[in-house]
Amino acid sequence: MRVICQLPTDNWQRASSRAQWAEAVGYDGVASSELAHDPFMPLALASQETQKVQLGTSIAVAFPRSPMITANIGWDLNAQSGGRFELGLGSQVKGHNERRFSTPWFAPVPRLREYVQSIRAIWRCWEYGEPLKFEGEHYQFTLMTPEFSPPKTGFSLPPISLAAVGPDMLRMAGRVADGVRLHSFCTRKYIENVCMPKIEEGMARANRKRAAVEISGGGFICTGPDEEAVKKRVDWARYRVGFYGSTRTYLPVFEQHGLEDLGLKLHAMSKEGRWSELAGEVSDDVVALFAAIGTYENLPQAISDSFGGVVDTIRLDLPDDIEDDRHADLISKIKQVPSDFKSFETAV
Repeated sequence: MRVICQLPTDNWQRASSRAQWAEAVGYDGVASSELAHDPFMPLALASQETQKVQLGTSIAVAFPRSPMITANIGWDLNAQSGGRFELGLGSQVKGHNERRFSTPWFAPVPRLREYVQSIRAIWRCWEYGEPLKFEGEHYQFTLMTPEFSPPKTGFSLPPISLAAVGPDMLRMAGRVADGVRLHSFCTRKYIENVCMPKIEEGMARANRKRAAVEISGGGFICTGPDEEAVKKRVDWARYRVGFYGSTRTYLPVFEQHGLEDLGLKLHAMSKEGRWSELAGEVSDDVVALFAAIGTYENLPQAISDSFGGVVDTIRLDLPDDIEDDRHADLISKIKQVPSDFKSFETAV
């Protein structure tokens, strides 16, 4: 199993030092998210202070950016990092696209598929000299002159991962993406019974092998040095389960466990504005469905039980006060959890 950590995006100096530290203690990669800050700049700084860790967006919002713009940013990050960049993309929801980004909304699955395909066409043009001729329903790219073509890198093309929740997006991601980023509101049973069959259906359509597709995310991790610290993280996860579970979109996750009534109750409470009461409806048993729970000593086994054999990469966010040696030992043990993913099959 691969282990990554999150970079801060609100302080570039901290992002750079965090990436150095993550590499020193043994993380496989570092990731940045697009929330209140740009996700690419922290990775640019991290690329200059590290030599081995993978650098990825988890995720960048796709549609407000032209694929050409995203291709250019990804190309430079990959070149400047020595071929270590992974582009993680997500569609975001209609409201944010239209009202926060002022971006027209179209059917997200075929549009995101073309987004990925057009970026790869641009990258192949730059790296291999192929004519740029991508003509889809949503994107068309047919002009590229030498002055606007960056020099060849000699590295593999960056892998592209997609955030996927619904069955159509999961199927499409399995078909065209190098990796699939699952939502944290997942249980092992939901991943096994719903997510993986859809992903595998997409992979089969494209004659792809599971070992070449990285599955990351899904679920929560609740840990600490002692039971009291673990309990605090369980309470944090309890609120997240209640919050996400109040959205009808995620009802199918509850349905896998016969918890439809809980999902409907949480949704009704959210409509009444009873946000502070949601966590109180989520029992310890329900939290345990969504989280790997255990002290540092027990965490590797808890992660294996929750994610082993279905998820290839997890994000581990531990308290800052844990000693580096203990941190490194914990990461080393988690890396021993079985994983089906071997390597990306991006062209060299």
